[in-house]
Amino acid sequence: MSDIPKLKFDSMGLIPAIVREHYSGEVLMLAYMNEESFNLSISVGYTCFYSRSRSSLWRKGETSGNRQEIVRILCDCDADTLLVDVIQTGVACHTGAFSCFNSELYCTKSDGVFSTTDLHKLLQNRKLNPVEGSYTTYLFEKGVDKILKKIGEEMTEVVIAAKDNNRAETIYELADLYYHSAVLMAEMGITPAEITIELARRHGKKEQS
Repeated sequence: MSDIPKLKFDSMGLIPAIVREHYSGEVLMLAYMNEESFNLSISVGYTCFYSRSRSSLWRKGETSGNRQEIVRILCDCDADTLLVDVIQTGVACHTGAFSCFNSELYCTKSDGVFSTTDLHKLLQNRKLNPVEGSYTTYLFEKGVDKILKKIGEEMTEVVIAAKDNNRAETIYELADLYYHSAVLMAEMGITPAEITIELARRHGKKEQS
C-alpha cells in the first residue's frame, strides 16, 4: 500500500467523488469531498461530503437514513477524481429515485433491449411523475392493497401455467408477477440493491455454515 498516490484537490480544496452501488455497479451520484470529509468518511465507514452550496460538511443520510456504507475508495490515474463503492441504504437521490442519473439525454441503443434495471427506473420515475392513463400510475394511485391483490392473482396464474407444464405461458405469467412485485418495491421504497444485498447476505451465511 506504499504506492498510494497523493490526492490532488482543486483550488477550492475539493475533489469530485463518483459514488457507485457496490453490488449492481450502478452510478448513484456525483458529490465533492475535501480532505476533512475524505478522512471522516474513512474513519466512520460511511460517505461524508462537502456541500459547496452550504460551505459545510454533509453526512449522506444523516437526516433521511439513506446512508452509504463504504466498501472501497479508488482514485483515477491522475489522482484527481474518486470512485466510491458503497452499499446503499434506501435511495441516493433527493427526488426519491435510487440514482441521481435518471434523465436520459441521448441514447444510441436501437436493439429494443429492456432490462430489469430499466423497469425499476421506469417505475420509480412513474411514481414521481404520474402519467394519465398509465396502468402503473393507476396502481400507485390505488395503493398497496390493489398492488398486493394483483400480486396474489399473478402468483395463482404462475402456479396454473407451471402445473400445466406450459413453458411459454409460465414465462408470460412470471413476467407479470415480476412487474407487479417491482411496482410493490417502488411503492414501498425498496430498491433492487436492497434485494441484492439480502441475497448476498444469505449466500455468505450459507458459505459459512
